[in-house]
Amino acid sequence: MNDEQISATVDRVLSAYGGRSAASSATATVAAGGAPVNAVDGRVDRIIADLLNSAGRGAGEPTGTACTKGGGDGIFDDMNAAVAAAVEAQRSYLLCSLADRRRFIDGIRAAVLQEENLKRLAADAVEETGIGRYDHKLIKNRLAAEKTPGIEDLVTDAESGDNGLMLVEYSPYGVIGAITPTTNPTETIICNAIGMLAAGNSVVFSPHPRATQVSLFLVRLINRALAELGAPANLVVTVSRPSIENTNAMMAHPKIQMLVATGGPGIVKAVLSTGKKAIGAGAGNPPVVVDETADIEKAARDIVAGASFDNNVLCFAEKEIIAVASIADRLLAGMRRSGAHQVTDPEIIRRLERRVLTEKGGPVTECVGKSAAWLLAEVGITVGPEIQLIVMEVGKDHPFVQEELMMPILPLVRVPDVDTAIDVAVEVEHGRRHTAVMHSTNVAKLTRMAKLIQTTIFVKNGPSYAGDGNGGPGYPTFTIAGPTGEGLTSPRSFARRRRCVLVDALNVR
Repeated sequence: MNDEQISATVDRVLSAYGGRSAASSATATVAAGGAPVNAVDGRVDRIIADLLNSAGRGAGEPTGTACTKGGGDGIFDDMNAAVAAAVEAQRSYLLCSLADRRRFIDGIRAAVLQEENLKRLAADAVEETGIGRYDHKLIKNRLAAEKTPGIEDLVTDAESGDNGLMLVEYSPYGVIGAITPTTNPTETIICNAIGMLAAGNSVVFSPHPRATQVSLFLVRLINRALAELGAPANLVVTVSRPSIENTNAMMAHPKIQMLVATGGPGIVKAVLSTGKKAIGAGAGNPPVVVDETADIEKAARDIVAGASFDNNVLCFAEKEIIAVASIADRLLAGMRRSGAHQVTDPEIIRRLERRVLTEKGGPVTECVGKSAAWLLAEVGITVGPEIQLIVMEVGKDHPFVQEELMMPILPLVRVPDVDTAIDVAVEVEHGRRHTAVMHSTNVAKLTRMAKLIQTTIFVKNGPSYAGDGNGGPGYPTFTIAGPTGEGLTSPRSFARRRRCVLVDALNVR
């Protein structure tokens, strides 16, 4: 039976079960050398599988030929329709080979890394959200596309002996619902799409409403790249009008097997309360400790570079300095030479407080991710473009120390010694276990801080972003799961471990 004959028979089968739906949920086509797409239900699936087998073509062949093709841009008006499409896509994706997965992920990387696309993603994100810097978003998008791990992360464990062979492998959850932030909208979609597809899942994105257009552009870009490579349609989907209501519908949908939230404590709490498997990448408040043994000039450069990167919107960026008193003045002088503006007038500090803090003490949304020059202009100070960061000396209880501002304002707390510095750092990190930084050459004190602060990322003698694969070893991610313990997520974070046992065989030792 050839493909044309199979297609005609499939049409007759579908007709018997109610015909083709206008929404394509009940459609089935046979691609050349492929398997049926979106069959109506299990009964039709079985009939079509029998047809393929009778034609000498197994529906589950691991060669990639059973990987069904499709098209579309992945954008749906209704969340239920988006989830339904992702469910059908993932069923087809299960029949794709690992080589297929690698091709599809390489296609996503290549599409994002086209220079015109990198530039548009960076420019549109800054324009739409009003957050961050174009040049730094270029770096982050490129980093996510180039260095996010793929299928190589899905390592297999094996054990063999007299009783047989056991394999433990990473398998997909199914359909993942992923909530992305306004601070890092495109970077998060890029790294999550790569990681989740590498693990064999499909993904329904729920972007932040203030990053709607740039997120939709990226989802369309990914879908075009996947379609050109013959991937199942709708592996990566979203809705045309992101909203809280759509996010809630996604979280409650019974076909969503896993939730991944990248954002503030509110959304992390929401996904953890659903009863589903959930990964929560929440807030941080990373301290940076500098002691008397540090290379002070280098520490100053690194702190300014890390805290000002993309105007401090990254959750792993330095948020407060705890400095030993004997080197604090030298550190501040070095920071001034490296592009920081030090505010010493108490009245200017009070003006900054009134401008950037809400009545409840949190950051004013309008000020998040704005430049140091913009923030200083708001309180009547004009500086040149060389100024990247605002620094001032305050007490440890100041709201600039206690709150994660996500703007280039960096308070410094002066303490008598390194042990006190470490204790204060642990206190102001608030047990979020996200990121901490220390500049020191005292290995014993570096070890003490690492043990006490228990953060997912601990950077020693470098800028904070080195801990996320930018100028340091290791891979990057923009979903850093401190609350749920996965840490820097990768494909294996989005997969479940399955055991396969063959009894009394295949031990060849």
